[in-house]
Amino acid sequence: MDVQMMDGTSRIGKRPYRVLCIDGGGMRGIYTAALLDKLTSYYAKLRNAEALDIGKGFDLIAGTSTGAILGCAAAIGRPMSSVVKLYEDHGAFIFPHRIRDGVLSPLWRALSKGSRVVKAGDKALQAALTKEMQDVTMKQVLDKRGIGLSVPAVSMEKHRSWVFKKTPKSGLRDDNYRLADVCLASSAAPIYRSLAAIRDPDTDSDNYRIFADGGLWANNPVLVAMIDALTCAEEGQPIEIFSIGNVSRPAGSQIQPKHVHRSMFSWKLGAEIGPLAIDVQEFAYDHMARFFAGHLSKLGRSVTHVRLPQQEAASTMMNYLGLDEARPKALKALIAHGYDDADMVKSLCDRTDNSEGRMIHKLFNEVPTMPKSGIPMEVFQ
Repeated sequence: MDVQMMDGTSRIGKRPYRVLCIDGGGMRGIYTAALLDKLTSYYAKLRNAEALDIGKGFDLIAGTSTGAILGCAAAIGRPMSSVVKLYEDHGAFIFPHRIRDGVLSPLWRALSKGSRVVKAGDKALQAALTKEMQDVTMKQVLDKRGIGLSVPAVSMEKHRSWVFKKTPKSGLRDDNYRLADVCLASSAAPIYRSLAAIRDPDTDSDNYRIFADGGLWANNPVLVAMIDALTCAEEGQPIEIFSIGNVSRPAGSQIQPKHVHRSMFSWKLGAEIGPLAIDVQEFAYDHMARFFAGHLSKLGRSVTHVRLPQQEAASTMMNYLGLDEARPKALKALIAHGYDDADMVKSLCDRTDNSEGRMIHKLFNEVPTMPKSGIPMEVFQ
């Protein structure tokens, strides 16, 4: 039996099968990009390298919604600094109307120009994703970079979960989907954005499939990733799963019994349901993944799940955590919080008495290097 050591290595020296999981969370994805940008910058300096190719450090990347954007960008070798800039430059166009507290803002959205708002946002996101990822396909990422991808979405035709998937063990179905379209599908959050109409790349006709946000069922994609890792890893190969959320915020509602009879207005016409689902899934799937990892390891299949630690958002941040929050001052606050959490994670990595810190430290010491500008897109031609 292959036994994993405390530092993440194997007694028989087998290289671990490494997985990166990134949660969804709308514009809060800029926080995650900033965290990864600063953390990779720290280790690049320590290793006298221009930059680190974070995507190439993993065999499989799973991301949902905004996490799909970060994950796919990493998979093609884009620096996280360029992803931060994507949110800064395009966020206000992707979300041209912020749903504010109270009922007036969602009511205006519902009765006035709601469809025009999401249509404009859809156009802006399509343009931003195509500029960043061009026409790179799922198959090209695996063939040229050796990185598998799993991206949750929802197929609207039959209201079924859907995973855009390309791994060494998956079939041909998703080979020719462009990453830009996959990200568009996974981030099509109801109320906040348009549904995604994605052309079937394997037909000559204009055959489109309609998708909604994968966060409806797998905002934290760690269990999706764990299943794929168990399928793809070699027999006896230890599996290491590193997952990242977005801003950790105080959650919970103190509700008096007499106030439980909520109407649509009390839920901001549905706009409060998305953030609630994100909070619940982040907690539930993280704990389920740890449970399964522990039991699989007891059965002889070494699986370790590490969630990068985060600090709870300060009270001053609470006004900046909406999924569609794209004001410049909010983005600056999210970036600063990401940098602060990168400092905290690096401090954890420097502690030799912390097993998770040692695993993260080992990971970043083994991530391949790359030019500061990222991997040239010519690689995929």
